[in-house]
Amino acid sequence: MKPISLRRLLRDVSSGKTSVDEATRQLGRLPFETLLPGGRSKTPPEVRYDHHRHLRTGIPEVVFGEGKKASTIEAIVERVSSRGEGLLVTRVDGAVAEKLIARHPGLVHHSAARCLVLGTGRRTSQRGGIAILSAGTTDIPVAEEAAVTAEFLGHRVVRRYDVGVAGLHRLLSILPEISGCRVIVAVAGMEGALPSVLAGLVELPIVAVPTSIGYGASFRGLASLLAMMNSCAPGVSVVNIDNGFGAAAMAAKIDRIVRKAPRSSPPKNRL
Repeated sequence: MKPISLRRLLRDVSSGKTSVDEATRQLGRLPFETLLPGGRSKTPPEVRYDHHRHLRTGIPEVVFGEGKKASTIEAIVERVSSRGEGLLVTRVDGAVAEKLIARHPGLVHHSAARCLVLGTGRRTSQRGGIAILSAGTTDIPVAEEAAVTAEFLGHRVVRRYDVGVAGLHRLLSILPEISGCRVIVAVAGMEGALPSVLAGLVELPIVAVPTSIGYGASFRGLASLLAMMNSCAPGVSVVNIDNGFGAAAMAAKIDRIVRKAPRSSPPKNRL
């Protein structure tokens, strides 16, 4: 999944495996490439794919598939796969996914998450990881987008769905299972109470994801978004409505940082 590294390229030049001219050519496209999908359109869309994003941020460029034509996504798939890199495409229409898989059998379609995946990251740890929780079953597509993204980035994922506060005993029953994780992604629509309740029960950081699920007064996720942002329980951060990908990206960074940091001790009164 990692892009070509400068260190490896320099080693190849030093050993004579790669010529200076070839290295110059590779350096020219290392940061990003401008890709033009095939076809005879007079104004084909330009795609500037960022190969160095993983080196800068720890998270590779991910393609938002909604509204994109199959030919546009295919141009990216072809180039990225030819470099031996992995690729995640989110919000992919089922018909578009079928066309792409027919031409690129290496792609995997996660229908519930509406994601296409080419390759996966090496799991960073067999312990800890990210717990993905959904309040209800209708929140699962957003939760699955988060789960697939986190796994693509190489993180251990624990899925526990339909554990909303309408049946608090369901949530309490899974707390021992997720206590070993390092961060929780809590996905909820309706009144969006799940993250607040969790934050009052566990010490883990919580990334809250409001979904556009609910009756009229939920305003397509606005009610749960505001509820999560107004949580009285500390330790809750909130991403945009239905943004499973964004939640997973934040959780992945937290997981990496917490894994390296020593456990803090409670403050002492020294008076």
